[in-house]
This record gives sequence, structure tokens and C-alpha cells, in this order.
Amino acid sequence: MHQQKRQPELVEGNLPVFVFPTELIFYADDQSTHKQVLTLYNPYEFALKFKVLCTTPNKYVVVDAAGAVKPQCCVDIVIRHRDVRSCHYGVIDKFRLQVSEQSQRKALGRKEVVATLLPSAKEQQKEEEEKRIKEHLTESLFFEQSFQPENRTASSGPSLLTVFLGVVCIAALMLPTLGDVESLVPLYLHLSVNQKLVAAYILGLITMAILRT
Repeated sequence: MHQQKRQPELVEGNLPVFVFPTELIFYADDQSTHKQVLTLYNPYEFALKFKVLCTTPNKYVVVDAAGAVKPQCCVDIVIRHRDVRSCHYGVIDKFRLQVSEQSQRKALGRKEVVATLLPSAKEQQKEEEEKRIKEHLTESLFFEQSFQPENRTASSGPSLLTVFLGVVCIAALMLPTLGDVESLVPLYLHLSVNQKLVAAYILGLITMAILRT
């Protein structure tokens, strides 16, 4: 007689939960971000029921905070921020999605999603751009200082590397900027504004170094 194969028992809390995104960012000055959507996926062969919990439920409205997901389907969960105030800027809240089989009460899996309210999307982008420019400048300065001759005399002129870097920066500034449609230069040679700012900054440092020699 053939023994009937038993389906492996699912252990409580060990079932992977698939949700996207795993981070929600709300911007106070952009009302379109006050409404976010979480998508819960069910890749399994059995239906799941879910429940959404929150550490600060008074700040959010969760549409359909509990429900079910059919096998190999997904469901969208709408989350609205209803308490947009400056005192909440930068505070990290957490949502927990718990899933279980429809016929059982124990939670088979859980997943946490963090939520943050920021004052302005433009300020956030500006900070990221400034951070990237600062990193580029630091790398450029380190590169230049690493290749300075150790025993350079006061009478010696600028090194070949310094002259080469200066020529490269001048060439970069002469290249067209991204968005210049009428330029005959290939598109892959178009530089962004930030890249040209870095080139201009490095060229200024090289000019000062040459004048001091």
C-alpha cells in the first residue's frame, strides 16, 4: 500500500511574507504622497488572510486593514497619513503585516514596514545631491593629493598629472550639458550640471596650486 504524503506542517511565524515597498515616505508639502499603497503578494498554493497593525494607529488610516489573498494573487492595501504636523517630522513608525491560513488563527508569518514623514521632497533631493557632490569632491582631492611628488622643490613647476587633470576639467566644461538637443556631440559625452560643478571645483583647486608654485 502506498502511504499518503503528508503536507509539511507550517511553523508559526516562519512563513516568508512578500510585500512591496518595505518603506513608506510621506512628504508634508506633497499631498499626493499622503496616500501610499502596499502590495501584498501570495505566491503560495493556498489562500492567506492578513491583518495590518500599526505602532501609531491614530496617525494613519488603513483601508481594508484585514482581508484575504487568493493563491498566487496579490492585494493592494491603501494607507493614508492623516496627521501631517511638523512635530512628526523624522519620526519612524512601523506597520506589521501578519498572515495566516484562512482555516487557522495562528500567524504563519509577519513583515514590518517602516513609515516616515519628511517636511519636503525638494529638500530631501537637495540634501542627497549635496551629499553626492561632497563625496565626489572628497574623492577628487584624495586622488590629487595621493599623486603629489614627495620631494617637490619650490622652483619646480606643476606636475604632469596636475596639468593633465586641468586639461580634462577644461574639456569637461566645454562638453554640452544633458538636455542640449542641438549639440552634435554624441549623447554619451553630455555631462550633468553636477558633473560640471565638480570639474569646475577641481579646476579651481588646480589653478590655485599652480599659482602657489
